[in-house]
Amino acid sequence: MKFSFIHSIIGLFYPSVCAACGTPLFQFEHVVCTRCRNLLPKTGYERNEDNPLARLFYGTVRLKAVTACFFFSKEGKVQHLIHELKYKGNSEAGVFLGQELGKSIKEAPLFQGVDCLIPVPLHPKRERQRGYNQSLMIAQGLSEVTGIPVGDRFLVRSVNTATQTHKTKEERWQNVKDIFEVRFADQLEGKYVLLIDDVLTTGATLEACAMKLAEVPGIVISCATAACAGR
Repeated sequence: MKFSFIHSIIGLFYPSVCAACGTPLFQFEHVVCTRCRNLLPKTGYERNEDNPLARLFYGTVRLKAVTACFFFSKEGKVQHLIHELKYKGNSEAGVFLGQELGKSIKEAPLFQGVDCLIPVPLHPKRERQRGYNQSLMIAQGLSEVTGIPVGDRFLVRSVNTATQTHKTKEERWQNVKDIFEVRFADQLEGKYVLLIDDVLTTGATLEACAMKLAEVPGIVISCATAACAGR
């Protein structure tokens, strides 16, 4: 009771706001307001094996399934959530996105039997600057919903590359093609792993990660992101 009272007083002076629209949250709301939760544009790709995201990887790397939870559009609610996560220090936005992603794939046949969630890694220098890896926050939220363990030690980024923003598809690929390494590969042999990232645009980063993981004998790989570009 005392904590609740103090929390309410603090809220009068420093109100929590919705990470998607910026309006104050009611006491029963968390991270994203009820209205925005109902308006976030879901893709429904988790049950469609031959969706537009899966086609991005045809002929490059073999993936069992590819999905994204929400559509990402300029100045949209999902963009605001991603911006909060990546540039405003709002790690809870990532956990929220992961929880929503988890809800979308929990009963989807293509994603049954996943053994491990592998977040796309940041370079240690970039992670220190940001304070956390946004993909790991999403993976943790997804794990809370599905119970699938997070394996953030298996994939590392060995080179601190420039941001992918504003690069073409070819430039993105050249930027990331040789920068990931797999650790403890023997523990991944014969496992079904799910690569986790924040936004899927050209697929270059996920492709680079998947190609390294594909060197592990018997591994099965799928990809899931919080959002994807366009409709």
